Amino acid sequence: MKKRILLLEDDLTLNETIVDYLEENNFEVVALYDGDDANETIYESNFDLFLLDVNVPSLNGFELLKRCREEGVKTPAIFITSLNSMDSFEQGFESGCDDYIRKPFELKELLIRIQSILKRGYFHKSDAKVAIVDNITFDTKANLLYKDNEVVKLNLKELKLLNLFMQNQNELLSHERIYDTVWDYEEESSDYSLRTYIKNLRKIFGKDRIISVKKLGYRFTTE
Repeated sequence: MKKRILLLEDDLTLNETIVDYLEENNFEVVALYDGDDANETIYESNFDLFLLDVNVPSLNGFELLKRCREEGVKTPAIFITSLNSMDSFEQGFESGCDDYIRKPFELKELLIRIQSILKRGYFHKSDAKVAIVDNITFDTKANLLYKDNEVVKLNLKELKLLNLFMQNQNELLSHERIYDTVWDYEEESSDYSLRTYIKNLRKIFGKDRIISVKKLGYRFTTE
């Protein structure tokens, strides 16, 4: 059975391009251009995934997803947006999204992110705080890391990396997958920067939590 995706994107050309590509990859797509229309459709039909632009007519993507989460809708969601500030990134995750991809992007990258979320069957729990160790928790809804009940400041890419680790605990993540998730499409990935982000996270969680597998990638372990 084909997975059903709700697409909210008011750029007609991009909307049609995404629909054509996803249908070629065996998805069923319901394409919408207006936030209010999307809101009505979500409550009329069942979907496996939401793809939501933010700046759309009527109800914007952030408010739409926030409303869905408050109503108990647990369908995973990806924001596709040109917004690139830390504030918009935080607002996106506070609204309840599972991933965030910045325009412009390659369709293949979008497909990989969709497949990754659907593969892990991620859904939203009522308790958004994940206990990592005794004194460290991660609030997946607010996208905030706490140590001894105080917020730990992380930069944007460290937050993206931490989110990726939290959603794939005990799973080996290749360097390529990390680069695809942490760096935006038009950015050049950096092995040196990745090592720096890993080093900073290890200072918080301890060296034994983030295991480096030579030439393959990294694993965040809960053991």
